[in-house]
Amino acid sequence: MSALMSEYVPIPCVEHERLEFAVLRRQRLLLQIRDASGTTLTLTVLPTDVATREQAEWLTYREESGSVAVVRLDHILSATPAGSG
Repeated sequence: MSALMSEYVPIPCVEHERLEFAVLRRQRLLLQIRDASGTTLTLTVLPTDVATREQAEWLTYREESGSVAVVRLDHILSATPAGSG
């Protein structure tokens, strides 16, 4: 079973809220995500929406290139404000 088809594992409420606040504040994030093949990707993104569909929660974001993508919240390994650190 691929990572995209695996059963959704809810993330902690505090992490969900942090993502929602980043959307509201239009705060760029440095995301580390696991893709369908299990590869870890690091992206700087502008989160645009957190939504529930298909019995899972998803983050929609715009990449620096301008392309729009979505990631299931349980595939996010870390999300920190871009430029912090």
